[in-house]
Amino acid sequence: MIRHFAGPECDVVVLSRRAAEIPGARVVQWDGATLGDWAREFDGVDAVLNLAGRSVNCRYNRANLDEMMRSRVDSTRLVGQAIQGARRPPKVWLQSATATIYAHRFDAPNDELTGALGGGEPGSSPTWDASIEIAKAWERTLDEAETPNTRKVALRSAMTMSNDPGSVFDVFCRLARRGLFGTLGDGRQFVSWIHEDDYCGAMRFLIEHEELSGPVNLCSPNPLPQAEFAVELRAALGVRFGLPAAKWMIELGCWAMRTESELVLKSRRVVPTRLLDAGYEFRFATWREACWNLASRRRDAAQDSP
Repeated sequence: MIRHFAGPECDVVVLSRRAAEIPGARVVQWDGATLGDWAREFDGVDAVLNLAGRSVNCRYNRANLDEMMRSRVDSTRLVGQAIQGARRPPKVWLQSATATIYAHRFDAPNDELTGALGGGEPGSSPTWDASIEIAKAWERTLDEAETPNTRKVALRSAMTMSNDPGSVFDVFCRLARRGLFGTLGDGRQFVSWIHEDDYCGAMRFLIEHEELSGPVNLCSPNPLPQAEFAVELRAALGVRFGLPAAKWMIELGCWAMRTESELVLKSRRVVPTRLLDAGYEFRFATWREACWNLASRRRDAAQDSP
């Protein structure tokens, strides 16, 4: 994100729990739980983007679910308090949310206007429902924040595809090169995704378009079934075979990797109706375009590394 915004026209400030040096940005420490001197940074800025929240790449046990909930709700409430106390409030607050809020479904796409919110639908599980409750609480906290002079946008993000180490695309590539990224389950579950360039492009678009507020889906307009998603990724990487995995195998593998099967088995059929209606033009609208671009960048980076 920083590399897309850093430059002479932008003064990028990063709130971090750790003291660090980040090229292109000024780092200010906060704890994500209490107001402090960091709140002064909100005065007079054009935009606040809050991405704070514990990673979902974990086992959905009670301790981790509680931490996921607290880290999202508490930090969102805190940002709202800082904006409320600003003498010159930010023009817009872009608040991270998640496309996971939508129902597990195959029959129709979910958009911001007609999409079905999840919870208790056939084929879900208690851990899936817990994840959805976190997503709903996250947005509810944003809605409850009293910031009448600051436009609020809930970023219902799909998986962001980038080559950053540890990113979801990086994980998928490593699995594919080991022959482990074939059809998962029955392969019918839809995968919603967005290329990092479009994620950041959408951020700029949302900052500039003052008519947009409330929930906005950040995803490509073309989600696709997981089996097709995997075929295209393997082709881009030059991998000829991907071992299929039954649901029980996925559950076992996720347990071993200390992650959760919801991340690959839930059908996230999400489309960005509000962005498209407002005129945003995707640079990478199809998975073929996106994954071949990312795979090419990945090869170039490997060749340039010592």
